[in-house]
Amino acid sequence: MEETKNPWTVLSLATVYENKWIRVDHQEVLVPSGAPGVYGTIHFKHHATAVVPIDGNGNVMLVGQYRFPLRAYSWEIPEGGGSRSTTPLESAQRELREECGLAAIHWKEILGVDLSNSVTDERGTAFLAWELFETEAEPDETEKLQLARVPFWDAIDRVKRGEIRDSLSIAALLRVALMALQGELPEQVARAISR
Repeated sequence: MEETKNPWTVLSLATVYENKWIRVDHQEVLVPSGAPGVYGTIHFKHHATAVVPIDGNGNVMLVGQYRFPLRAYSWEIPEGGGSRSTTPLESAQRELREECGLAAIHWKEILGVDLSNSVTDERGTAFLAWELFETEAEPDETEKLQLARVPFWDAIDRVKRGEIRDSLSIAALLRVALMALQGELPEQVARAISR
C-alpha cells in the first residue's frame, strides 16, 4: 500500500493540560481540504504493554478491575504502561509480576497496535508468555484486582460474547488464536491449548 504525505497543516499548538501520564494539546489546523479547523490530541507519555500468559494446562490469566474512565468493571489480560526509557518487554514482565505474581521463562512479541488513533498517539505492544512460575505480586495502590485462570479458548468465547471489551486484550487474544490456527505458536503453547 502506498503511503501519502501528511495532508494536514498545523497553524498553532497549545498544551491545555498535562500530568505525568498524558498531555492534551489544542491545535489550530488546515484540514486536508484546506479549510480551517481545530484538532485536540492526547499524547501518552508511556507505552502500553500487555501479556497473554498461558500456563502448562492451557489457561490464560485474566485480571479483573474497575476502570475509572468507563465507570465499569473490566476483565483483561495483564496490561499497563511503561516508561519510554524501558523496553516494552521489560514493562510487560513488570506488569505480569505486579498484577499476577507471575514470571515467565519464555516471551514472544506478537502484536503492535495504535490505540484510539483518531485522538491519541498511544501505542501498545503485546507479548505471549509461557512456562510461568510464581513470584510475589506487587499491585499498584490504584489497583484492586481479581485474578482468574481461564482456559484459553474460553477467553476467546468471552471476547466473542462481548464480556472482554478491552481493545488490547481483544487484539492480543485474537492474535494468539490466529497463531494457533495457522500453526505459528511455540510447540509447548500449541500443545497446552489444543482442544
